[in-house]
Amino acid sequence: MSIHDHSPTLEHHFLTRRQMLQRVGMGFGSMALGNLLMQGTADAAPLNPLAVRSAQFAPKAKRVVHLFMNGGPSHVDTFDPKPMLDKHDGKALPNMLKTERPTGAGLKSPFEFRKYGKSGLEISDLFANTAQHADDLCVIRSVHADVPNHEPSLGLMNCGESRLHRPSLGSWINYGLGTENQNLPGYIAMCPGGMPIRRTKNWQSAFLPSAYQGTYINTNNETVDKLVEFIKNPTLDLKQQRRQLDLLTQLNEAHLSARQNDQNLEARVQSYELAYRMQMEATDAFDISKEPEWVHQMYGIKPGKEGAFARQCLITRRLLERGVRFVQLWTGDGQPWDTHDEILDHKPLAERTDKPIAALMTDLKMRGLFDETLLIWGGEFGRTPAVELPTPGSNAGKQRGRDHNHYGFTMWMAGGGVKGGHVYGATDDFGFQAVENPVHVRDIHATILALLGFNHQTFTYRYAGLDYRLTGVTDEAKVIKDIIA
Repeated sequence: MSIHDHSPTLEHHFLTRRQMLQRVGMGFGSMALGNLLMQGTADAAPLNPLAVRSAQFAPKAKRVVHLFMNGGPSHVDTFDPKPMLDKHDGKALPNMLKTERPTGAGLKSPFEFRKYGKSGLEISDLFANTAQHADDLCVIRSVHADVPNHEPSLGLMNCGESRLHRPSLGSWINYGLGTENQNLPGYIAMCPGGMPIRRTKNWQSAFLPSAYQGTYINTNNETVDKLVEFIKNPTLDLKQQRRQLDLLTQLNEAHLSARQNDQNLEARVQSYELAYRMQMEATDAFDISKEPEWVHQMYGIKPGKEGAFARQCLITRRLLERGVRFVQLWTGDGQPWDTHDEILDHKPLAERTDKPIAALMTDLKMRGLFDETLLIWGGEFGRTPAVELPTPGSNAGKQRGRDHNHYGFTMWMAGGGVKGGHVYGATDDFGFQAVENPVHVRDIHATILALLGFNHQTFTYRYAGLDYRLTGVTDEAKVIKDIIA
């Protein structure tokens, strides 16, 4: 039997709107059924933007901890030893590059480097506790950025772009994977004493839906009700709040439907719901008083500002246990590692961060979380191997300080599928410039995404007619395959 039961006629090529609806209307039910069947699966497009989603391919890491040393720690005083710098202490260095401020002779590190672990990884005494995990560290000594200024370098490190308004790394990861705990934010940024330079731009979602932006926590506060403001309603119980929220949701949804599903309004609806759910979960997650004394001692918990970073590290472990996807730990407001005047100022900063970082790694191992957690350590750039000179009329107190250095600096990764006890790349003999296997910041981002199961070239978001991605519009960024286990 022929496919056609009669010969085609000219009128079949011209249909009125009513005739078209009559002919295709039976398909609408199938479309609706398919949408209903998709709801509730990990790869659906659910109403909840933070629902768990699958990566593009099998990941090695499920979550990320970004230990952000804002201000720019000196690589030649921490994880990149330079014996030649010792020999040129007080002498002019060859092949000096242009720096942001005048620099003079070479300045050797006042800190001693030692070999640690079976790998013999060389680490300075500043991070002697972290060095106990040397065989887990993958130290990248050849990272480079674009400019020697804090604001654009913070933008590049956090958002992949130094000038334009772009989503942060944590927001991209939240967008790609969602979060395993719907009662907590998927992305939390902790910084004691106030926000750093660029403030909320460091954890912005930009053109991604607002639900993916980071939630800021000031860890100078020690009690839960101050850490998370308005965590509890002082006058209404949960049942009364639920009734109010249901009414508010109905009003907001009516408002939303008349405005073509505006993402800012949709994010506001989701934020109200999350705030309600957080009242119980966040109270528990941020309450480190529930931890035994030996855990507090392991992390070096102290009261006040001195203990803020240690509290952050312990809170981080509690958040990871509860399914938070991305946690960023800052070392303080402003640029605490920005030691222009005296490199010895690195010592108190290291004392506040070294022990807690080592404790976090130990704790994650004890709880079986380390292998699927990617830890990243570093700042927005490094520091010069030459001493910074006083500028006429300012900086008169300079003695042994170092200027900003974006030409070459160090970051390290651990856990989450990277090679432990491994060094990748190198700066020159004095630590000024990346010369062996240079790694741009966007290469770091591409590698992080690969460890989480994403191809950075195809992991995109459609905005203003373009398919944007974390690593920029060109194909220059590359995955550092040699550091992946």
